[in-house]
Amino acid sequence: MLVALDPLLEGGLLWTPLLIMLGKVVFIFVIGLVATMFMVWYERKVVSGMQNRIGPNKAGPFGMLQTLADGIKAFFKEDLLPSRADRVVFRLAPFLAFVPAFLLWAVIPLGGDFSDGNDGTVTWFGEVTRVQLADPPVGILWILAMSSIGVYGIMLAGWSSGSKYPLLGSVRASAQMISYEAALGLSLAAVLLSSGTLSTAGIVFQQNSLADWNVVSTGIVPFVIFLIAVTAELNRPPFDLVEAEQELVGGFNTEYSGIRFALFFLSEFMNVVTMSAIMVTLFFGGPQPLFDIPLIPGALEGTVWFVAKLFVFLYLFVWLRATLPRLRYDQLMDLGWKVLIPISLGWFLLLAALREFSPEGDAADSIRVVLISFVVAVVAVALFGAALKVSARNRSAAAVQSDAVKKGVTT
Repeated sequence: MLVALDPLLEGGLLWTPLLIMLGKVVFIFVIGLVATMFMVWYERKVVSGMQNRIGPNKAGPFGMLQTLADGIKAFFKEDLLPSRADRVVFRLAPFLAFVPAFLLWAVIPLGGDFSDGNDGTVTWFGEVTRVQLADPPVGILWILAMSSIGVYGIMLAGWSSGSKYPLLGSVRASAQMISYEAALGLSLAAVLLSSGTLSTAGIVFQQNSLADWNVVSTGIVPFVIFLIAVTAELNRPPFDLVEAEQELVGGFNTEYSGIRFALFFLSEFMNVVTMSAIMVTLFFGGPQPLFDIPLIPGALEGTVWFVAKLFVFLYLFVWLRATLPRLRYDQLMDLGWKVLIPISLGWFLLLAALREFSPEGDAADSIRVVLISFVVAVVAVALFGAALKVSARNRSAAAVQSDAVKKGVTT
């Protein structure tokens, strides 16, 4: 279904379109591997600079081949299999975490000619196509599905290890991802409401100026929530509690070694690059240019802008890792359920109300909708706060009663 929707194949499956499609698949695979290797080196180098250290500088120029050396070392290390492990699931789990990150790249526009109002299509060898593997009408649903599958690899890795520490890490990962998936989906719904399409190419096409970027048209709040939720889903600091060394030894991958451990390691870094690309696509226009770059063709210019925007987010993720301390688990869950989900839901309802009752953007109608929404929000926050207080009081009373029962039993 994905391949058939490329404009390249509208005239039938001929040799030239087929070879172009195969070239796209190989290119995306290579881009995924190279981007992952680069991200590992980039994070080490940037963090070392922030902490006044040298960082990798031996293998290759500026240490750029250090990741390759680490991969070769991991490939030849002994591959351990715990005696109590489920052999099939234990071997399968790393691929369930690694493969979805590759599949996400299939619907991300990596470039295209968006200059002068063009729709992003390019002409290669006489064939019209897009600089992405496929553009299905449900591209956003594909992104949500693939981003959710990764938790299965982590959960099954912990369960199949036959050890309590990996199991605790995998349970944490499941709870954490489920908690933040709701906020992520609601913030994504705000983008779909603004764009009116599930196609990633369509979303990029509608962001043809800075004022039309979804980060602006949705009011910044959905982007901030999406960024926080993505950071939590990626298990990146300060949300890396599924592999907290203090209480889990190493988390869900404690029993893994060799190349299987390297697959988990690489999937984490690949997901950082992938989610950064998705944020660029959804909120910042993807390959849409801010201005024309002289001497660069339109199709290549789109790729240049896409990579430039991507680097901003990669640096942001590294910056967060180097500066923020790790949260407690109760703080992590409170942030997801009590803060992000209510705010993202309320903001989505506000955008829907503005779209319904002020479709032309009339100032008076918009102000009226915002004021009514503000009153409703105040009442909702008051009721939510009262419910939390009642819940806390009930938990405190139950704890006191439990302590009393324990003391009565011991005496």
